[in-house]
Amino acid sequence: MTKSSTAAAPLLDTRALNRAILARQLLLRRSPLCAEDALGHLLGLQAQNVKPPYYALAARLEGFAPEHLSRLMADRRAVRIVTLRSTIHTHTAEDCLTLRPLVQGARDRELTAFRKGLAGVDLDRLAALARDLVEAEPRTMTQLRAALSTEWPHADPQSLAVAARCRLPLVQVTPRGLWGRSGQVALTTAEHWLDRPARPAPAPDAVVLRYLAAFGPASVKDMQTWAGLTRLKDVFERLRPWLLAFRDANGVELFDLPDAPRPDPGTPAPPRFLPEFDNLLLSHADRTRVVPPEYWGRSWTVNQAHRTLLVDGFLAGLWKPEGDTLVIETFGTLTKARREDVLAEGARTMETMHPGASYDIRFGTVAGR
Repeated sequence: MTKSSTAAAPLLDTRALNRAILARQLLLRRSPLCAEDALGHLLGLQAQNVKPPYYALAARLEGFAPEHLSRLMADRRAVRIVTLRSTIHTHTAEDCLTLRPLVQGARDRELTAFRKGLAGVDLDRLAALARDLVEAEPRTMTQLRAALSTEWPHADPQSLAVAARCRLPLVQVTPRGLWGRSGQVALTTAEHWLDRPARPAPAPDAVVLRYLAAFGPASVKDMQTWAGLTRLKDVFERLRPWLLAFRDANGVELFDLPDAPRPDPGTPAPPRFLPEFDNLLLSHADRTRVVPPEYWGRSWTVNQAHRTLLVDGFLAGLWKPEGDTLVIETFGTLTKARREDVLAEGARTMETMHPGASYDIRFGTVAGR
């Protein structure tokens, strides 16, 4: 599309984009979807830590209980695996077997950063040996490093283990990831754990459509940020006849599905307590649809993401558990009505995640002051 035709496309301002992403992310109102269907619709949930996917679904689903996701993982219908952006995600078994092949090229390129530690290592042979090891029994990264180092004693042990993780679709076996359980990270292949072969990588066209359903309207760069992939412009151009085109306040072209929800910008948005690393805040090149410019960087400290609070659909503060207390730290002063709404949502979150437990909710020092 030319610059003139992009300028003629309908404008979606920040609030319009905000309400659209909240609707796609099941955050404008809680969804009746089951945990497995929601996980599929959202194309997975980032899961650098164990608890975030549970809190992410608690904010999105009506009637959710932690055992719903825990049961999926115990039944091997959902898994934890490194996929998008080289980060751990909780995916449905189906998406694990298809989305991982889609990003395999990016995982291969990731190894260039470790080439010095892998000098003289035959990566095909390493992948075959690592597969035999983890399919014989799940291995921790420490065990994998030790076993591979006996084969390549002069290579960097950490680089050897990273190479195995990049070349193979390694999932974290349970009890790791189960609610209320503990367990070290032990790995085996997705095919072995799920007892079925990996599927061919899906056509990028199909994944673009799924991304727009969960994260649109979005630009090419937005999807590339979400997936950790490049060179997707041609895919969007191929799909253009079946998509709608918009522009944001900066003139960036946005694509969307014709029948996807784009609520009125004035639609009320209730408060939501989101976990650290929630994909709502990580899946666009331009995050101003959720993060006000004045709060940019406030949800992070170095490389650690904080749990975030949405008020009126936008980032408005942080929250954290302290023992049996939920502590809320806002970036600004809330009106009495919004304060009451935040307290009610906090109570609902605590009751969902810790039913029957006693708890307290309090406002802490205003964050950043």
